[in-house]
Parts: sequence; C-alpha cells; structure tokens
Amino acid sequence: MKRLLTAALFAAMMSGTALADTTLKLVEVITSPERTETLKSIVGKFEAENPGTKVEIISLPWGEAFQKFATMVSAGEIPDVMEMPDTWLSLYANNGMLESLEPYLSKWEHTSGLTARALELGRDVNDTAYMLPYGFYLRAMFYNKKLLEEAGVSEPPKTMDEFAEAAKKVSALPGKSGYCLRGGPGGLNGWMMFGATMAGDNKFFNEDGTSTMNSEGWVKGLTWLIDLYKNGYAPKDSVNWGFNEIVAGFYSGTCAFLDQDPDALIAIAERMKAEDYGIITMPKGPSGKTFPTIGYAGWSMMAASENKDLSWKLIETLEGPQGNIEWNKRTGALPVHTSAEKDPFYASEQFKGWFAELEDKDAVPTVMPTYLEEFAFFKDSLVIQTSQKALLGEITPQELADQWAEYLTKAQQKYLAKK
Repeated sequence: MKRLLTAALFAAMMSGTALADTTLKLVEVITSPERTETLKSIVGKFEAENPGTKVEIISLPWGEAFQKFATMVSAGEIPDVMEMPDTWLSLYANNGMLESLEPYLSKWEHTSGLTARALELGRDVNDTAYMLPYGFYLRAMFYNKKLLEEAGVSEPPKTMDEFAEAAKKVSALPGKSGYCLRGGPGGLNGWMMFGATMAGDNKFFNEDGTSTMNSEGWVKGLTWLIDLYKNGYAPKDSVNWGFNEIVAGFYSGTCAFLDQDPDALIAIAERMKAEDYGIITMPKGPSGKTFPTIGYAGWSMMAASENKDLSWKLIETLEGPQGNIEWNKRTGALPVHTSAEKDPFYASEQFKGWFAELEDKDAVPTVMPTYLEEFAFFKDSLVIQTSQKALLGEITPQELADQWAEYLTKAQQKYLAKK
C-alpha cells in the first residue's frame, strides 16, 4: 500500500511538473512596440486563467517577417499560434500547415456574434476557417490641414487630378512633400488602389485567368503613381519607406497626404492635435469611383501544434469580445464583433472618415487575390523589387505592368486548373 501511495504521489507530482512546463509559442508578424505590449497584456490574462501555462511571444519585424517566418518553418521551429496576414493565408493553408478552426467555432459561444464578413474572409481557402480574422484594415486618406492651408489648397482633394495638384502645391513649400509614398515593404496597396481607380474597375483577372494588370487603365494608374514620385511630389527617400516611415512622415509634417488603415491613428493621434488633420475617402478616378483596399489579419493555429485545445483557448482569449476590442483599440483595425458598434471608441470623430467611405456607393472596397498560393511572394518580394525599379526609372510603367501580369496570370490559371 505504501508503495502504491508513493507511486501515486510521484505520478501526481510529475503531472504537475508537466503542466507547469506547458509552453505555447505565439508568433506576431505585424509588429510594433504598442502592439506587442497590448498582446502581452491579453496573453497575461490567458496565463492567469490557465495556471501552469506560459506563452512565449516571438515578434518578427514586419518588413522581414515573410522571409523570417518561412525560415523558421523550414527549420522546424513551428509555433502553436500565429498572427496570420490575409496575404499569407493561402500559402500556409494550401500546404497543410494550418489547423481547421471549424470544430472549435461550432461550439464557441461568441461565433454567432462575429460579423458575416469575418467568417467569410476567415474561410477564404476551401470554405474552411484556417484563420479567424481579428480586424479589418480599410484604406482612407489622411490629410494635414495646416499644410494644405499653407500651400493655398482650400479643401481636401476629391479626385485623382485634385490630389496630384494639391500634392504639387504642397511640394513647392520648402522641405515639404505632397504624398507619403510607401515604396518599400507593404507598398502594394497603393499601387493596386491607384491602378484600379484609373482603370475604373477593381477586377484583377479576365475569365480565362489572364491578369488585367497590363491593361491600358491599370497602366495609367501605375504611371500616375510613378509620375507623382518622379515629379518630386513625394520625398526622394520614400522609395524605401515602409509603414513606420510613412506614418512618421505624416505626423512630422514632412508630407501632407497619407493613405492608410485605422492602425496609423495610434501613432498619429499621440503626436498631432485632432484639429490639425482629417480623414477622407480615397480620391476618385475618371469613372467617378475609387477602390480602397480592405485587408484583414487574424489568428491561426498551426497543424503541427501538440497542444491544440490549449492553443484554441489562447485564440479564444485573443478573439473574444473583450480581448478583440482591447486589441483593436491599440492596433487600429475595425473589430470583428457586432457588439463593438456600441463601444463609444468607435463612435468617435476619428473613425468618421472610414465609416463615410464604407457608406459611399462609389467607394468600392477591394479585396486583393489573397487566395492565390503565390500571392505572398508577389506582395512581399516581387512587387517591392520591381516597383522600386520603376520609381527609379530603371524600367517603364508598361514593363512593370507586364511583369506583374505575367506572374499573376500563371498563378490564376494554375488556381483555375485545380478547381
């Protein structure tokens, strides 16, 4: 009997030790100091509710995240939970690396409170929830009221022509530029928006799978943005700018215009007075329409995780109404829970620009073709290299468009062949 009791006690102790040693790995890829601190706060609540479980947060700098995460995966360093950008979802889901969240969502008490768009986009690959979006990123135009006034621009631009003219006038001011161009990492959105707006259509492919990128309208849009830079209406070094640089360029008063998602509000609101800047619908093209991109990111569970139920509990904490709203207030995305509409934070003046854009029938939200397995490389590698060459005059706008069209056509036709 004594031996049995000793064995039972030893087993209980070992069980407790194993529990205490449970560590989940969480990778954050859209990283900033503010986001990481908020993530730590929410994760801390999860750890408090699950004694003996620790979460190791691995924060990758966004400009290098695609390559760094791919290197981690190839080395077998696979986390349990990861922050999943929309542009990576197809790549990792189609390669069998993500766990379906459908069994968990079917039992989760908050699934019915998610917006229809959140579930739709989370199921972008094979109608299966391989990620649960935490928020939406819709582009709108920030403008510096003081700089426009100083440049003699009476009101913010409503059209592409007015935008170019306003940028020209601001750029005539000593040390100032019109537009905070994102020529480096994450710059694809601007190219897509201005290309579609000049084309009057946000259709990326013809029925046979050929890309529209090198059609006349799209080439006009790419040329328009390249000319904006070549004419000196954007800072010279903006050819290399990423998110942090364009946001700093705006709040420092270096440039008057910035197209960005609500997440840019975090840094801008801390450094500028509310009355000194405004947010408006993206400028419209010859068709009278504009095509702001709408993106999203969320949380995914890796199929290789050895702690799937615990990983889901972590996602539950991050994605539940309390965690989701806390996260989005600090990251600037629009939340995925319908209950967020009642939160006073989202009824504030700063969000009116985005809600006005959403209500404008001539502002058509554009979802990029993230379902393509090849899209992640296109966005985070090919586009950066080729667009910088075009901005610097090393290739023509037509050559830029042809390279993109060739790549996307192959990807789309491969996708169609599998259907």
